[in-house]
Amino acid sequence: MVGHAPTTWRGRRREFNLRLHGFEVLHAGDGQEALEMIERHRPDLAVVDLMMPRIDGLELTRRLRADPMTSALPVIMLTAKGMTVDKVHGLSAGADDYLVKPFDTAELVARVSSTLRRNKEFREVSPLTGLPGNSRIRREISDRVRSGVDYAVGYIDIDRFKSVNDRYGFVRGDEFISALARSLHRAVVSIGLPPAFLGHVGGDDFVVVCTPEQVRPLTFRAVEDFEKAADKLYDPADAERGYVELKDRRGNVRKAHLVTLSIGVSLSDARKRFTDPLAAIAVASEMKTVAKSQPGSYVAVDRRRADGV
Repeated sequence: MVGHAPTTWRGRRREFNLRLHGFEVLHAGDGQEALEMIERHRPDLAVVDLMMPRIDGLELTRRLRADPMTSALPVIMLTAKGMTVDKVHGLSAGADDYLVKPFDTAELVARVSSTLRRNKEFREVSPLTGLPGNSRIRREISDRVRSGVDYAVGYIDIDRFKSVNDRYGFVRGDEFISALARSLHRAVVSIGLPPAFLGHVGGDDFVVVCTPEQVRPLTFRAVEDFEKAADKLYDPADAERGYVELKDRRGNVRKAHLVTLSIGVSLSDARKRFTDPLAAIAVASEMKTVAKSQPGSYVAVDRRRADGV
């Protein structure tokens, strides 16, 4: 947290209240000092005044947005001006929120909390697919553990995905990942209630959390949908012959079949109850390895009991 303006009694009171609510607060006397402090300490959020010596709030925000290391830093701008044009200028410079002085300290605390929460949620979303990431996946499984319901965790990735990147480049590879995300989303929607959860671990790895009864229809729909979509992403000649040709460093040509899916599934039910999200994911990952040993798209479900039988 970076302060804004020279310290006043009101400013000290705001700082005290932020600390009282559990925030660690750093204070800068002007815009230049704030910029230097941000570079040194890498805070989670900056509260800046529009009117500051040396570097004003607009210029400070622009510089933060121009630096890759601080471009995602949340910024709340404070100002004594209440005109709409000033708000527009602040938001256009890259501020995430805007408060007009005087304001209640409780409102500042609320704005800080909500901005930090939104930023945390944004960081957890894959920029490629828009799907939630690892932290949200673990929370979803934890929620199901706490509710006491039976659940299944499916771990999905694309077989021979590297051959796509090697043949066409990472931009085409991203199209395959996006196609899988869309296929999984359509599959999740198609199975109806209770709602299944879909997350993106990263790369070509995805996780679904659903009921055990939903595993079969969900994975069947996803495989069928993705294979059709993937065929259209290959160059026509490669799709027609069913493989791509790749050269290794020595110039030798090898054939790589078209992509398929490997899906590993862990079940948390009367046979085996997972209370640790990481354990459920680990077993699903283990079963995905089993699926990869089989030809074509394959779904491997762990049906071992708690005693390993």
